[in-house]
Amino acid sequence: MCLTCGCDEPPRARRAIAVTDPDHPTPDELVLIATEDALARAGSWIGWNGSAVLSLGNAWTPHKSLRRITDHLVDHIAQIECRVAGESAVEDLWRGRSVTLESDWARFTEHDLDEATARIRRLAQILAVRLRALRDDWDADAGEEWSLRAIARHLADATDAYASRPAATKTAAPPRTT
Repeated sequence: MCLTCGCDEPPRARRAIAVTDPDHPTPDELVLIATEDALARAGSWIGWNGSAVLSLGNAWTPHKSLRRITDHLVDHIAQIECRVAGESAVEDLWRGRSVTLESDWARFTEHDLDEATARIRRLAQILAVRLRALRDDWDADAGEEWSLRAIARHLADATDAYASRPAATKTAAPPRTT
């Protein structure tokens, strides 16, 4: 049911993820599954009441959670691409998790979810495609860095953690008139 008007419009569809073994998803599948799970949870934030959840020593809002998921995907895409290219990654001096921006406090609408969904799904797809291309290296020794499999597991866990921070909207849909 639509939280805005109470109509019977179905919720936003999840992207279908082909999983080879549901009990043991591959690194690329882990990233895609975590992304879809987070976006499904974000659907419950539409109509957010403006009250942040305090967790991990920070204030968490819907916009902040989606920003962190996006930033985290970008960080690890860059890490993997730099590893493949034999280059050092640009140092990340921004500590976005510990900061709640003014824009993070904006109301959260269906359009915000649609925008974030389009961006996050494309980033997750880029990472998944790259991980599949590096299948032979998933468990290769990366020195002091994480293996590709460990990066994917970390991304999946962090995506779940970020998506679990904001509280779901508890507002009931207005009654339908006939």
